[in-house]
Amino acid sequence: MSNRHGAVAPSPTLKKHKIAVEAPAARSVAVTGSFCGWVAEGFPLKKGRKGVWEGTLALPPGRHEYRLLVDGEWRDDPACQERVPNGFGTENCVLEV
Repeated sequence: MSNRHGAVAPSPTLKKHKIAVEAPAARSVAVTGSFCGWVAEGFPLKKGRKGVWEGTLALPPGRHEYRLLVDGEWRDDPACQERVPNGFGTENCVLEV
């Protein structure tokens, strides 16, 4: 976005946030949320040793709601400390960047 003088305003600095989920029997794990418009495919995580799925998100500063998709089913992130109700009778995890 440019200002009235034609200068481009700096974009917010993205912060890296690591997500790790233990799901040894899962075939796929992804994270999706307010930071990507809740797209169903989200950001796929990679399965590592001992069944821990991991990935790193680059997010702008702020408050982001998210959920996990494990084999196509919505799940909570067990490591998340804060949750808020959503319109589906469950809760979204909250990440403050």
